[in-house]
Amino acid sequence: MAYAAYVFDAYGTLFDVHSAVRRHAEAIGPDGQQLSEIWRAKQLEYSWTRALMREWRDFWALTEEALDHAFERVPSADRSLRADLLDAYFKLDCYPEVPAVLKALKATGARVAILSNGSVPMLASAVGNAALDSVIDDVFSVDELRTFKTDPAVYEMVTTAYRLYPDAVSFQSSNRWDVAGATKFGFRTVWINRARMPDEYRDLSPSLILPDLNGVE
Repeated sequence: MAYAAYVFDAYGTLFDVHSAVRRHAEAIGPDGQQLSEIWRAKQLEYSWTRALMREWRDFWALTEEALDHAFERVPSADRSLRADLLDAYFKLDCYPEVPAVLKALKATGARVAILSNGSVPMLASAVGNAALDSVIDDVFSVDELRTFKTDPAVYEMVTTAYRLYPDAVSFQSSNRWDVAGATKFGFRTVWINRARMPDEYRDLSPSLILPDLNGVE
């Protein structure tokens, strides 16, 4: 079945959130993976907590605060790398299959968009760095709403902008919690299970599970 719009989460789905630490792996040392995992986990935790409290801070501020926490948890990592890591996060690598998959979907006549917790400047930088400007029609940021996924209002941004019913939208995310939220909203969902994680939220199952974006249609 063809969909009117293919909408993608950004971080972990299109852009490799761990590429920032890998870019400075030698300088960070053997605990780089731990630093990166804590950084990502806290970034997400802070977004959920802020949304529940209705106490907004944009995603870039949360990214900075999460990195500071990660440094505290991983004392072997050199804090002087903070600026370099944040710069690398602002210019994350996209996964290798991303350009070809998005180009093929756009060629069908469907809209191709990003729906992300990321701030407007973060997303503009990531899209530009990956040279995806020509294949992405729209970038929807939660900055407009001052909340985060999985608030239904976030997913509604797409249906409102495109004047579509939810089931006309195919939504792809590597984050199982995000897939659950989008499924509840009514999107057709595809879980990009890059990390080969066990399923969660079994009452809110995705339509399809893939190891990467190849196969999205």
